[in-house]
Amino acid sequence: MAMRRVLVWLLALVAVADAGVTSRYRRSLQILPDMPLDADVFRAPPGFNAPEQVHITQGDLTGHAMIVSWVTPKHAGSSVVRYGLAADDLSLVVEGSVQRYSFGGSYTSGYIHHAALTDLDYATTYHYAVGFGYAVRAFSFKTPPMPGPDVPFKFGLIGDLGQTFHSNDTLSHYEANGGDAVLFVGDLSYADAYPEHDNRRWDSWGRFSERVAAYQPWIWTAGNHELDYEPEIGESEPFKPFASRYPTPYAASGSTAPFWYSVKIASAHVVVLASYSAYGKYTPQWTWLQEELKRVNRSETPWLIVLVHSPWYNSNDYHYMEGETMRVQFEPWLVDAKADLVLAGHVHSYERTHRVVCNDDVAGGGATPTLNSSAPVYVTIGDGGNIEGLANQFRSPQPGYSAFREASFGHATLEIMNRTHAYYEWHRNDDGVKVVADKAWFTNRYWLPTDTN
Repeated sequence: MAMRRVLVWLLALVAVADAGVTSRYRRSLQILPDMPLDADVFRAPPGFNAPEQVHITQGDLTGHAMIVSWVTPKHAGSSVVRYGLAADDLSLVVEGSVQRYSFGGSYTSGYIHHAALTDLDYATTYHYAVGFGYAVRAFSFKTPPMPGPDVPFKFGLIGDLGQTFHSNDTLSHYEANGGDAVLFVGDLSYADAYPEHDNRRWDSWGRFSERVAAYQPWIWTAGNHELDYEPEIGESEPFKPFASRYPTPYAASGSTAPFWYSVKIASAHVVVLASYSAYGKYTPQWTWLQEELKRVNRSETPWLIVLVHSPWYNSNDYHYMEGETMRVQFEPWLVDAKADLVLAGHVHSYERTHRVVCNDDVAGGGATPTLNSSAPVYVTIGDGGNIEGLANQFRSPQPGYSAFREASFGHATLEIMNRTHAYYEWHRNDDGVKVVADKAWFTNRYWLPTDTN
């Protein structure tokens, strides 16, 4: 009898080990509002017409360039960036461009500047300053290392951030974790939550995120809250505020639009896709991705990482199956390319899958997800803390493809060690305390395609 009880217990352990985990952690579901516009994290810098909302992104395909962006609120002023290898030796000079936009008949932006710093050395700290002629402000950044197969690098992974008190926790915790660049999977300011898409909330979000985004590149993905499409108030140009403020180096990868593109960073080839731009057969995005995957060189950049906004695998009732048409269109390509990781936002909770592929049965009207060692891991990281609150309605039972899921706010990090191994962590905000709630070692699908399920 005792032996029988032991066997039953062991079988139960095996069953649990094979099943996914739905975290038992229960965080308060209280929806916190956006921080007030006079909050200290939104405070404009001192000095008349001082540059604000400073942020950078990679400016070319491989990391030899950086795009610096900022806003001057009162006058255009100078679009010059002075930069160099020391704070007291800004001997290099580049002049950028300046633009404004209006929105909804009641808002006109400040003067938005963009300047490309080119011919930079890899893995080098540069100091830079903007705002000449009024109040000069100085910052610094470090360029990524030269792309190569065994170059270590640490990414921050953030999505659906918004500008609530939860958002502030997320950004503070990421600062404490010390990543080298952020892969941002869409939904920035949530300005569209306000009447007439109050674009002052684009300004406050830019000031809020500056404390990180001015010092390391953020790789941008467009989400649904970047659409800002509102014909009722005369706004029929999709993505106008986002595209005006947040440039991407799309032309460097042969893209024809700023919403889908690629960059090489250290040992990673990062592909950004646009969930809210056309991606059907023969569209520009479809054509570009087909050619782009052929250009991926796993001997140079072993890690193939894809960013989308709407998740392809999601066991939450919130936005359930919304990414299905893009998955059907592109999933076979990513499996053939042995992509390592697909990151998404949109759903305001956290979920990590096993390596899975869906065998579509179009004629039979069904689809069956199955484990596949050539497939990527899918991570939904739309838990940055935005005003819409948590998505806490997970479907039951937990599907076999889902490895871990939890309805909490937080961020993740991906630390690439070499061509074969990367270490991943998800950090739960935990009401102000940085907590690691999920972690995994990933092995590279090209160089070490072990069965990590």
